[in-house]
Amino acid sequence: MNGRPTVAEVDLVAIRDNAHAVRGHLGPGVRLMAVVKANAYGHGAGPVARAALAGGAGALAVALAEEGATLRAEGVDAPILVMGPTLGGQAAIALRADLETTIYDVASAKLLAEAAAREGVRASVHLKVDTGMGRIGVAHDGPVLDLASEIVRQPSLRLVGLMTHLASADSADSGSAERQWSRFLDVVEALRRAGIEVPFVHGANSAAALRWPGMQGSQVRVGIALYGIVPGPAPARLRPALSLTSAVAQVKRVGPGFRVGYGETFATADEAVLVTVPVGYADGYRRAFSNRARALVGGTWAQAAGRVSMDQTVFALPKTASVAVGDPVVLLGAAGGEAVTAEDWAAWADTIPYEILCGIGPRVPRVYRIGEQWRAAASVDAEFLASL
Repeated sequence: MNGRPTVAEVDLVAIRDNAHAVRGHLGPGVRLMAVVKANAYGHGAGPVARAALAGGAGALAVALAEEGATLRAEGVDAPILVMGPTLGGQAAIALRADLETTIYDVASAKLLAEAAAREGVRASVHLKVDTGMGRIGVAHDGPVLDLASEIVRQPSLRLVGLMTHLASADSADSGSAERQWSRFLDVVEALRRAGIEVPFVHGANSAAALRWPGMQGSQVRVGIALYGIVPGPAPARLRPALSLTSAVAQVKRVGPGFRVGYGETFATADEAVLVTVPVGYADGYRRAFSNRARALVGGTWAQAAGRVSMDQTVFALPKTASVAVGDPVVLLGAAGGEAVTAEDWAAWADTIPYEILCGIGPRVPRVYRIGEQWRAAASVDAEFLASL
């Protein structure tokens, strides 16, 4: 489907099924909002949005107005919330694309109200409450009621949501999430006593949505679970949707003491087979994987040998290995009952699976699969997506 052997393959059925699995954990009437920011965590926002909606999501969430506008341009007509700040000209972008936006202080309310008045529309907004995350949001013990009342008074604004974000929902200790949710419910009740009701009350991310039904509110915002990563101790059966594969470019049979890569940080202890694979840190295959990562080369486990370069990585196999140029290499994903996971990558790089998935570079071609059908990114069309 493309000239380069290194390719990211996205299983849209897995996305759909993961959304459906999450729906099974939600209470009656709770809406699933699929988080497709950052190009759907590197998977491709347009196709993933369609798959999530096919799996039962009722709305989408992005971080930037530009991300939401791109989805609209691709024909996605579901409700889309911009969860991050909307600054300057982003307000007009959001309003012209019929996006819901987030208000978190007086300045953001003023900006959206004035922009909506200029555009001649009534903007649907969600009020963000900071209950302990410490990022954007009006303080839960601050002027929440004053800000909510001001939003309701503005003829160009419609308050459709009240939201917060949990800082430690994936922790084994539930204390932090419980404290935040309790603060949030106090805010909900204060607004209710003031006669302010909103359709959507939401704060649960993937971990909270799956672990604590009492924190689901009337909507949950699910990101990482959609892509097949189980957050913390959450009780869910999910399937990773993305794999990264390549092919052997060169094979060397070498003796002991053969050194590899920048800085010569690797030397063979015995006779070995070395294979060069055209993937590197410019693709998101991190330099931190040097001498640590493992891959499946022709179905055989291989160890990263030496430092990962910008465009190429060398792997070492036992001297008895039978390998040829063109043999498949699974860098992330499953083959023959074995698997390299995003959690493995995260452990090698001392980070989290979220950053791993988002970090697979844009020069890596994306290919989409629905059952036995495959399409390159440029060939994904309505007819292909209709089979979801």
